[in-house]
Amino acid sequence: MQPCAEIDAILVKNAIIFAERFQISYWDGAILAAAETLGARILYTEDLSHGQIYGSVRVENPFL
Repeated sequence: MQPCAEIDAILVKNAIIFAERFQISYWDGAILAAAETLGARILYTEDLSHGQIYGSVRVENPFL
């Protein structure tokens, strides 16, 4: 079973911080906040900037 981050006040606050700091949507910020909470070092997505580091999470586009 894969780990799942609980949506709590801290995750929501961190999502807002990511969204404002990096000028991304709240939902992308929430994904990044959850990834960081779970200790993920890499997030595979085509929706954010390839190679960008958001907090402690680096984004990689798997289609490049």
